[in-house]
Amino acid sequence: MNVAAILKSKGREVFTTTPDTSLQDIAKLLGLHGIGCIVITASDGKVVGIVSERDIVREISRAGASVLKEPVAKCMTTTVVSCRESDTIDRLMAEMTAHRFRHMPVVDRGSLIGLVSIGDVVRMRIAEAEMEAAAMREYIATG
Repeated sequence: MNVAAILKSKGREVFTTTPDTSLQDIAKLLGLHGIGCIVITASDGKVVGIVSERDIVREISRAGASVLKEPVAKCMTTTVVSCRESDTIDRLMAEMTAHRFRHMPVVDRGSLIGLVSIGDVVRMRIAEAEMEAAAMREYIATG
């Protein structure tokens, strides 16, 4: 199983915004869409950062609620680990675990084409295990 299979199942919609968007506006977008992160893009559409619910909470705990008026550029993660459609689920699990993040942008030739969450990876892994178990049961029953 790979990233392409996840995107085929869940779709390719990604919520993005620009580095000058305030943390308050980002928090509103997260709540409105029921999502855990937003990818930050430059005017040319290239990924320049990512911000999650956790990032916002950390900033508020560090600097107080006034930080919500600040642009996301001041607190977004700028070293964004991304993946390709051909990457395996095992690679994503290893990266997400090693770097302790829950969302990974999918990039093709420098352009954002999707977003994969740890929940997507777990769902796909469970589906894969269930298919393997069914195949094994079928093999045993007919063997």
